[in-house]
Amino acid sequence: MQPLIEQRRNDLRRGLVIEAVTIAWMALEAAVALSVGVMARSGAALAFGLDSLIELASAGVLVWRLRAEFGAATPARVEAVERRAGRIVGGALFALAGYTVLQSAATFFLRIEAERTLVGIGLALAAVVGMPALARIKRSVAMAIGSAALRGDAACSIACAYMAAALLGGLVLNALFGWWWADPIAALGIVYYLIREGRESWTGRCCDECRDETPCGG
Repeated sequence: MQPLIEQRRNDLRRGLVIEAVTIAWMALEAAVALSVGVMARSGAALAFGLDSLIELASAGVLVWRLRAEFGAATPARVEAVERRAGRIVGGALFALAGYTVLQSAATFFLRIEAERTLVGIGLALAAVVGMPALARIKRSVAMAIGSAALRGDAACSIACAYMAAALLGGLVLNALFGWWWADPIAALGIVYYLIREGRESWTGRCCDECRDETPCGG
């Protein structure tokens, strides 16, 4: 029993470390992406920046959830925190999906053309490389401790990587071919994923599956 308890504490420590890394990166990413979005008039960059803010908030929620268990809270208290954290993260994913649809529609119908920006391209490249790795670690910890909230947070990281790819593709295609419409259309591609992951995080369904050690979702 003692080795299992120690392993779980190690998993919780790993989760806290990865969330600390997430908070530091997302604060920087949000500031840069939102600045690029305003200056370059890029809907994908603005959506990317908003996703960074949502992931920043989500990481803060997960620190609260992980510290509750790490601080030896009662099982009932941990379960209550897990459910609440899952709903907060799920709600954040739903909000991001709604914003992405509205922003993409406004960009497309108002024909807001994104300007060329090397800073935006560099930021997007960094996120495309780093976010999937971050998400994999979060998912492994989520499976180990049975946390739908943490899996939802991993979905935020995947959304960040996807939006970075959409931002990168939109900026590059516009720079090379003048395809201004690539930016809003690319940003829409993540909406289904956000809604699906948001639903699982909100209901805690993944949490039950994780406890059975059965992979959930995509």
